[in-house]
Amino acid sequence: MYSWYQNSQNQTSNADFILVGLFGETRHSILLYTVVFIFFLMALAGNTLLLILIHVEPRLHTPMYFFISQLSLMDLMYISVTVPKMLMSQVTGDHKISPSGCGIQMFFYLTLAGAESFLLSAMAYDRYVAICRPLHYPLLMNQRVCECLVSGCWFLGMVDGLLLTPITMSFPFCHSRKILSFFCEVPALLKLSCSDISLYKILMYLCCVLMLLIPTMVISSSYALILHLIHRINSTKGHRKAFATCSSHMIVVLLFFGAGIYTYMLPGSYHTVEQDMIVSAFYTIITPVLNPVIYSLHNKDVTGALKSRI
Repeated sequence: MYSWYQNSQNQTSNADFILVGLFGETRHSILLYTVVFIFFLMALAGNTLLLILIHVEPRLHTPMYFFISQLSLMDLMYISVTVPKMLMSQVTGDHKISPSGCGIQMFFYLTLAGAESFLLSAMAYDRYVAICRPLHYPLLMNQRVCECLVSGCWFLGMVDGLLLTPITMSFPFCHSRKILSFFCEVPALLKLSCSDISLYKILMYLCCVLMLLIPTMVISSSYALILHLIHRINSTKGHRKAFATCSSHMIVVLLFFGAGIYTYMLPGSYHTVEQDMIVSAFYTIITPVLNPVIYSLHNKDVTGALKSRI
């Protein structure tokens, strides 16, 4: 009777997953997690400030800044889904996460990642219309169109989360329940499954094509048309203005899609667990910190609005 009770207790305790964390058992883990905490506060402060500034400053009530405010909101939610749990685990020493908690974390992270990829393509389209078709810009990018585009981005992101999360969490995990990551990321979780996941990998690859390659094609086409127009402009001032308008967005696109394609579209044999962890930290922690900095330092409207409010 006692052995049966002990076995049932072990099965219950083994139901939870274990997140190894970002730095594992390294000697300087306290210092490294302190740096992560500082980055987390910087991301919260930077994106919140940008959101408030866009909301209260009339000169920033344009389609471009509406999209930037949505990007800041996504970054706020994105970093809040993963980092607080990681930091709390380090403080308390409890690295366990329940299957339901893991599923919730996975759903939000997939939803936000998918929504952000489509939002970046919508922002590229906005820049194309602003530069290549300026006379039609008020009609093509009116408030209703912008709201529909953003709603579509959120909807497609939720479809991604609702599609992949239940399937991933339904697999039997009969190997070690130690997730080699600091959050419930799909590739890290699939490595624990002992069932045949070949069909699911095909489905996930198709989702990645939808979420990464299609937005990449839209963004590439938009900027190809913009560069073609810039090449035809004889004015040096026109060149500078066009590049200043697009440079911030191009930097963000390269950071986000580069990390996403590396993680989800390259075969697992091309990267190690340590490399996966670094890339995951880059697009979940570093990118939300960099985005408000990029859009504020490279944008005279934002810096001007900030100075006028101080």
